[in-house]
Amino acid sequence: MALDNPMLRTLLERIHSGELQLPDFQREWKWDDQRIRELIATVTLNYPLGVVMTLDTGGATRFRTRPLTGAEMAGHVEPGVLLLDGQQRLTSLYQSLFLDRPVRTVDSRGNEMERWYYVDIVKSVGSPTDRDDAIVSVPADKVVRTGHGRRPGLDLSDVAAECTAAYFPLHIVFDINQVHSWQRAFTEADPGRNWPIWSEFERQVIQHVRSYAVPMIRLGAETSTDAVCSVFERVNTGGVPLNVFELLTATYSGDREYETQHGDYYRLPEVWSDIKKGLATARHVFGNVDAGIENGLTSSDFLQAVALVRTWKIKQHRPTAPVSCKRRDLLTLPLHDFDQLAPAVRDAFAWVGEFLAEQCIVTPADLPYRSQLIPLAAVRAILAERTDEPEMRARLTRWYWCGVLGEMYGGSTESRFTRDVEQLIAWQDAQTTVPDTISEAIFVADRMDTLSTRNSAAYKGIIALLIKQGATDWYFATDPLTEATLVQYAVDIRQIFPKQWLARRGVPNWQATSIVNKTPLSDRANKSLVGPPSRYLPVLASECGTRNEWFDDVVATHLIDPTLLHADDFDEFYRDRKAQLLKLVAEAMGKSTFGGTK
Repeated sequence: MALDNPMLRTLLERIHSGELQLPDFQREWKWDDQRIRELIATVTLNYPLGVVMTLDTGGATRFRTRPLTGAEMAGHVEPGVLLLDGQQRLTSLYQSLFLDRPVRTVDSRGNEMERWYYVDIVKSVGSPTDRDDAIVSVPADKVVRTGHGRRPGLDLSDVAAECTAAYFPLHIVFDINQVHSWQRAFTEADPGRNWPIWSEFERQVIQHVRSYAVPMIRLGAETSTDAVCSVFERVNTGGVPLNVFELLTATYSGDREYETQHGDYYRLPEVWSDIKKGLATARHVFGNVDAGIENGLTSSDFLQAVALVRTWKIKQHRPTAPVSCKRRDLLTLPLHDFDQLAPAVRDAFAWVGEFLAEQCIVTPADLPYRSQLIPLAAVRAILAERTDEPEMRARLTRWYWCGVLGEMYGGSTESRFTRDVEQLIAWQDAQTTVPDTISEAIFVADRMDTLSTRNSAAYKGIIALLIKQGATDWYFATDPLTEATLVQYAVDIRQIFPKQWLARRGVPNWQATSIVNKTPLSDRANKSLVGPPSRYLPVLASECGTRNEWFDDVVATHLIDPTLLHADDFDEFYRDRKAQLLKLVAEAMGKSTFGGTK
């Protein structure tokens, strides 16, 4: 790492020539007009604008590169330096002070526009506190229009007009010949007034810009990928943090070995898009790809699963090596290894989607924990068809429900990923100790009273278990709900006893909103849930064409005693159903609930 203070002009020239470019993980330039004007004012006052950071190229760390916005013509040049921090500032200055074309920017509302930047000479030689007001921007045609009729006001469409208004065009500030030519025109327009003011303007503004030095930290070419990305994340406080996928996209696209072998660079976003398209089906929790590329399964999830598989394989040859999927494992994931493992991990997630459908979890909204799918997919990728053997399938199912109902994936998960992968693989032997996720999982009976929204994994899990054990819709009362009819019937979580009816009888809100008083029903059935159960049950029985006593059997598939609904006995209903749900939870976890029933 070295400190440097290059002249602003030198940096802008390097941008223009392509010597200074961006690593491809940098996001697009996006500063608005006001920020550009404020930045220019800072430079003209010779005030500090902050440190920029660069990386010398030529080392082991290689990124695909691109020129800064406005310097696209230099894109064919191999850069010697990459800009890690300072993109917004240097792009703004490059476009406004160096290019002979209007700057493409946005207004305060985000509307795109093109602007030229000027200095009001008279205002600029006054107090420094007025400098922000002295920097002005005008439309691409250099005519400022006013009034509702948009009548021409300030006209800067030629040099004579600029001189008359005493507005100096900033895009020529580094071109000595153009500045001298503009100076002659300005001073000749009114020698008595303009000569003295020009001298002050040149001293207070132009010289400040031309002599402006930019403090710069320069990282050497030997800096590792992990260090580069870590440094970038730390200094990029003004923007949205980059994710690992974006950083790997730039790293993989700069892989020269792959480009030499295939005649093109590696396009990670396209590979990921194809993976998601392959996973997206009507029955999958990963959803339709049109709903969003990250819907249900993110690129980071996929990369973590790949890293778990890779490090597990390494550990088989080096027992001291850790199984891990931490950030550094992803940033150092070799392209060759990713390319080799990605198909198996893709197929593993397809298997996970089918596994979840069997658990009656079919949409992203129903998914208790997305993170729990990562070790599950890694285990499938490692064990392949062995996960389909009945004993192993039962073990994985128990592990899954212990993770959901014990709410084991709600906090830090990376260490649990590692343990689950190693322990689940070892658990192929029934004599092996059960995984920690199973042994540590606890469901306290009173938790049932506080489960009231989808924010809880256990809430979603219990609803899925109700469907899995055979819940039948109260309108489409022919067969139990399935992963297909859940979508077809627009099944959602509905109140059994209406909240308003309960409130009028003094029932506490926590009971009214508890999962004990909710169940999965179709949108059509929900339309008939009017009033207390004793009123709407006969209506539903009639609508679905079922005899009342048979309809009671349909109601019972939701682990509800129908006689208690007919009697509108909420207190007894709540006690009885809570006990039945606790039994359902205990069966799924393969262990007793704490303070509940077995």
